[in-house]
Amino acid sequence: MNQPLSHHLLTMAYQNAWANHRLAKAWRQLSPDDLAAPRVSFFPSLRATLNHILTVDWFYVDALERELRADVPHPDCLVFFTVDEPCTDATDLAREQVQVDRRLIAYCEQLRDADLGRIVTIARETPQHDSRLRLLSHLFEHQIHHRGQVHAMLSGTSIAPPQLDEFFCAGESGLRAADFAELGWTEALIWGH
Repeated sequence: MNQPLSHHLLTMAYQNAWANHRLAKAWRQLSPDDLAAPRVSFFPSLRATLNHILTVDWFYVDALERELRADVPHPDCLVFFTVDEPCTDATDLAREQVQVDRRLIAYCEQLRDADLGRIVTIARETPQHDSRLRLLSHLFEHQIHHRGQVHAMLSGTSIAPPQLDEFFCAGESGLRAADFAELGWTEALIWGH
């Protein structure tokens, strides 16, 4: 069965939210001190890395939503980065990530292949103009990259990092069934059959 590229982007948004859900079930078991403890990675702690994922998600999802609504670009797009760690509490951090993951899924649900070339503008000091497809591809790669760092940092804690590399292969549905139940998702919701 042929699936349009826009559907693939939607499945990536679901996969992103699913991976964040699995990862959060692990890192939420850590104490606040363990979450903030210095670790070896690009950002100096699990909490800092998770906050970076969140703020970059806010930044790009805002730009994508604004273009979709035909709104002007955010007049101060760097506002999402004024505080390095806007969420210092694990509950707040997990909640905010779930919310932006849902926004990204909702955005991807309305995508159609014919519109993937539409230009999204981000009003940086030098304005950034990229297609929806390129921005989404960049955002998914960014999330995967930094989630991998969180995964590796978890290895240095008492909490085992969860497996994240089962994508959405049909034969692996049993591996995600419990997570999907927790998220309120079904295979039909994502794959349409």
